[in-house]
Amino acid sequence: MPTPRTALDAEAVKAAYRRWAGVYDTLFGGVSAFGRKRAVAAVNALPGTSVLEVGVGTGLALPHYRSDKRITGIDLSGDMLDRARQRVARLNLRNVDALLEMDAEETRFADASFDIAVAMFVASVVPHPRRLLCELKRVVRPGGHILFVNHFLATGGVRLAVERGMARASRSLGWHPDFAIESLLPPADLAQATIRPVPPAGLFTLVSLRRDGEMQPVEALVA
Repeated sequence: MPTPRTALDAEAVKAAYRRWAGVYDTLFGGVSAFGRKRAVAAVNALPGTSVLEVGVGTGLALPHYRSDKRITGIDLSGDMLDRARQRVARLNLRNVDALLEMDAEETRFADASFDIAVAMFVASVVPHPRRLLCELKRVVRPGGHILFVNHFLATGGVRLAVERGMARASRSLGWHPDFAIESLLPPADLAQATIRPVPPAGLFTLVSLRRDGEMQPVEALVA
């Protein structure tokens, strides 16, 4: 399984996003807007009302959900969550049920708690992406849906070289520029997933999975 060259841990992520919190919307809100809006549009088109947004950050996606979708957002960064709560209050977003500081790889939700889980720009941040996938499969009901929007490693060309070069800065960035989709999805899920590039220039990818069948043990997913 391809793995990023530089490991991240929870404390490195928290430290990075403590630095980014005050300027995140300005620096990253624009370039990530296309992927975020595509992911929310996909969620809005799916059946079911209970939605878990993983990596809710400063809450940039929250105003775009349909009012009948009930949103629970989680994030590892308390600094980012503070800004999300301010956004919810300012915009009077009544369909946001909770914003919780929580580890996406080991949440405190019961099995099958949600109809949909969507992880925006999170897969390349967490220390163990397949544990994230396994946890989302646990908390989403059978027949529900799991979505990711993320940057994945290029397969060649100048972009691949740039992303490999940036990998040394993973800890200070708080994410992996050299993150391959195979690090997240095992072959069976990769074969079944719907994968679509999103602007700008296909820099991000929207991945959709249906939560079907029996759960694999986490050991099988992370092997």
